Amino acid sequence: MKLNKIYSSILLSTLPLTPALAAGLDRSGQSIAAFLQPGNYAEAGISILDPTVKGKDLIKNNVSDMAEDYYFPSAAIKVQATEQISLGLLYDQPFGADAMYSLEQSMFTNGIEGTKVEVETHNLTALIGYQPTENWNFYAGPVWQTVEADINLRGQAYGNTGYNIEVKKEEAWGWLAGFAYQIPEIALKTAVTYRSEIKHNANSVETSDIKIPAGYLPHLPNGIEETRLEKLNATTPQSVNIDFQTGIAANTLVFANIRWVHWDQFAVKPSLLGDLSIIQKPTAQRQNLIDYSDDQWSATVGVGRKFNSHWSGSASVGYDSGAGNPVTTLGPTEGYWSVGLGGQYSPAENYFIQAGVKYFWLGDATARTGTTDVGEFEDNYALGYGLKFGYRF
Repeated sequence: MKLNKIYSSILLSTLPLTPALAAGLDRSGQSIAAFLQPGNYAEAGISILDPTVKGKDLIKNNVSDMAEDYYFPSAAIKVQATEQISLGLLYDQPFGADAMYSLEQSMFTNGIEGTKVEVETHNLTALIGYQPTENWNFYAGPVWQTVEADINLRGQAYGNTGYNIEVKKEEAWGWLAGFAYQIPEIALKTAVTYRSEIKHNANSVETSDIKIPAGYLPHLPNGIEETRLEKLNATTPQSVNIDFQTGIAANTLVFANIRWVHWDQFAVKPSLLGDLSIIQKPTAQRQNLIDYSDDQWSATVGVGRKFNSHWSGSASVGYDSGAGNPVTTLGPTEGYWSVGLGGQYSPAENYFIQAGVKYFWLGDATARTGTTDVGEFEDNYALGYGLKFGYRF
């Protein structure tokens, strides 16, 4: 069962690359697998998700598929500068949301426009690793992140406020640290990686069809117009990834990934949206744009096998706990179960082409705005696809 480094790295590359459809706004899974490849290595990939999320609103109107297809690229380069020092640069889009409610009769449209959501983030992670021996690797580095959003809330579910918020692109910094242990001869590799939370203070523009009159709210004695410019605070969550693989027989290995994301108590609280909710229901809590009540736990386990010098493949199963239920109307699912298949063709030892597909059974969820349940979304699913190119130099 002895495996050389090239062989073990080829099998490592069979790990499923299809996108995650995870709790909260989590998308990419924030893997650093490329940085743990032996020698000098570069890769580029693209992932596509095609979800179907349907349900019924509070008054039993049908809500057709509101989840938009989306794609996101990723890229990485790792250089073994010396026997003990490695450098890396990773790009991904870790968090996001895409939703569009149709104009059919429901609580999520005003008949002219439907509720629409676009949230986008970009991450650039720089890493430096120290390998005191062949077996150990300690690494850390800064993370640069941007976030932006454009959200339009329409219909009875939001009090017919005609509410919009545009969050201008804003950048902030975080950090990453971790360690890995490997025994290349048996393809054993395990890694633990921590990513910090990243605090954003972005410029935002809120608008609404409703004007808050003078004297209606004590903290706004002069009332407000339909537009508000302010700073919006949002913190993307801290997380921990645990990755493991080991050879179990000639040409075969097993792998696993466990991920924790701190979504508990995550909330985005635009002030105008909160004021509008108090006007409509003075005894109610202020409405948040996005909030989650539980941490996310997810796991993927699978097996990879090399068929010959050119072809290898993998199969996996996955689970995601979700981030609490009820959930925001911007993404009304709670976790999933999944199965995935991946294949890799290596024309030569130093480069490969990889493709994968994954099917998700999405968890049923109750959609809520403020403290009011406004819809039930059940029996939904998604398909994920991925393509990646890798090169060793």
